[in-house]
Amino acid sequence: MGSDQWVTVYSFRVLDSGYESAPVSRFKATLEAIRNVHGGDPIESTAQQVATTELDAEGRYCRIATGWGALN
Repeated sequence: MGSDQWVTVYSFRVLDSGYESAPVSRFKATLEAIRNVHGGDPIESTAQQVATTELDAEGRYCRIATGWGALN
């Protein structure tokens, strides 16, 4: 895969009710999707490179269950 086929995704918080009580997203998304679609604040330490083919139409990445832990 070329470098144009990879993108960085992040977990994020939606700050509707303040930072301390804002839940972390259940999926990761590109910075563009976080800011434009979800109105959230990315958590930089959660950065992950994924193939662009793994994103949905809204720029979201949902990991596939691997048996290592439960998905919510």
